[in-house]
Amino acid sequence: MRRRAASLAHSCSSLAGSGDLMRVYLPYTLPALARLLAEGQTAAPVRGYAVTPALREWYSSGDEEELEYVALTQAARASLRLLLADPQAPGRRVVLAAELPEEQVSGIAGFDEPALVVIKVAVRVRDVVSGHVDDPGAAADVRAAVAALPDADGGDDDARFVVDGAEGHELGWYATQELQHLTG
Repeated sequence: MRRRAASLAHSCSSLAGSGDLMRVYLPYTLPALARLLAEGQTAAPVRGYAVTPALREWYSSGDEEELEYVALTQAARASLRLLLADPQAPGRRVVLAAELPEEQVSGIAGFDEPALVVIKVAVRVRDVVSGHVDDPGAAADVRAAVAALPDADGGDDDARFVVDGAEGHELGWYATQELQHLTG
């Protein structure tokens, strides 16, 4: 059953190693998701997006749910880049939400990507708590955004507008047991 991402406020408040779990958003494509489900885990290290101190500073007026949404959105933008590298993949952004011990996650955020983190260990399928995936109807806008990424990175305002068009599509929420049905 597909639902819209409702409450995203599950991330921990810092990157300090307190033993708490941290919500990390992982950019994917549908073929990469199929490989993850078949293999049971990723290779390490893994890049992802989470509520980091840099994100809190960058978006100081946001509450926890808003910060989670920003991290999810940055992961969705990174999924566009994965689609650029895999032109055969279906034009749907995929973001997996995983809950990981904070001590396995390090912030590497910069000014342009304040939510960027690296996960030091393999992420196992059992760490994934949900998936966020474009509806098939978003494919044309997603493909256009993928094609526009190089020009958008170069500062072209029209290309940025096209990329923003894909981001206007909300990702649907999927329970972990539903993910296998998305990969075909």
